[in-house]
Amino acid sequence: MFDDFILLAKGGLTVYHGPVNKVEEYFSSMGINVPDRVNPPDYFIDILEGIVKLSPSLGVTYKQLPVRWMLHNGYPVPMDMLDSIEGMAAPSGEGSSRGAVTAGQSEEPSFAGELWQDVKCNVEMKKDILHINFLSSNDLSNRNTPGVFNQYKYFLGRLSKQRLREARTQAVDFLILLLAGLCLGTLAKVSDESFGATGYTYTVIAVSLLSKIAALRSFSLDKLHYWRESSSGMSSLAYFLSKDTVDHFSTLIKPLVYLSMFYFFNNPRSSVTDNYIVLLCLVYCVTGIAYVLAIFLQPGPAQLWSALLPVVLTLVATYDNEDDSKYVKYLSDLCYTKWALEAFLRPRRILVPDLRGNYDGSSRMKEDRVIAWSSWKE
Repeated sequence: MFDDFILLAKGGLTVYHGPVNKVEEYFSSMGINVPDRVNPPDYFIDILEGIVKLSPSLGVTYKQLPVRWMLHNGYPVPMDMLDSIEGMAAPSGEGSSRGAVTAGQSEEPSFAGELWQDVKCNVEMKKDILHINFLSSNDLSNRNTPGVFNQYKYFLGRLSKQRLREARTQAVDFLILLLAGLCLGTLAKVSDESFGATGYTYTVIAVSLLSKIAALRSFSLDKLHYWRESSSGMSSLAYFLSKDTVDHFSTLIKPLVYLSMFYFFNNPRSSVTDNYIVLLCLVYCVTGIAYVLAIFLQPGPAQLWSALLPVVLTLVATYDNEDDSKYVKYLSDLCYTKWALEAFLRPRRILVPDLRGNYDGSSRMKEDRVIAWSSWKE
């Protein structure tokens, strides 16, 4: 089934890399023979893990097998691995003579030699980095990379199945939103003076925080997979659009989940549809912010910024000081929290009772608009 076989020790060190039909011959040359009725790869892995103990008469331990492979092929042994050569039997093979010469040079190198080796290694590393990031290598696989649309369909199906496997996590997110709507709807009551400004302020903070933390999982956990697949020709546009499309389900459901509790216990003056539209835009906005944080930051700092931004931006949006209002006004205009609060408390959305006690949008009065707006600013 396989032509070549590679065997790695702990730390990713190569113990064998070559044809499958030569692996037993190589280990037999060191006196390591596979017992009858035992799978050779499993036996070799057990040796590398230290499960199967090698006989001291062989003159080699499982920790010395990577060095033995280097000497067998005539590779230079790194400085930090020269100590493991002591007590090892002389290797045999094609490059063993050249490797033995390298192994015999175990005397301490000079300072100039070490400095030259360090400079050489650093230059080679920088060269590889520049080659990977800025130069395109020839594709020798002779394969046709699918287009953006085909990759989008593939990623969409894969991510949909992944979300189904994460249904329990999604249910926990919705449950937390339900509890947040229940608590905030109970604590922040609507009054004729404020029109529920306090409850909406808490709503913006809570929904922003919970939606950001949940959206971080879309990209924070898949960075390694993204870099690995992008290096093999994956379209970043198709990958991002598929992630965003799958997350649309949560974006549409989360406002309904929160309002099912908040609207029932708080009973705001505006309609359910108006509240849902504002919350939908808010969730979509903070989801995009969470994407940026997850892509450019590590998981720890991304979670910290997701928790700080809603609180800080809400404080900036509700800050009202005549001395500093000139500068804070421009800053608050850039905060999404201000626009969310304005949308919740926009005067045309507030239903004011008319003289008959009926709630009708056509009977809004200018005095009530001023009261509602000034109470939010306070």
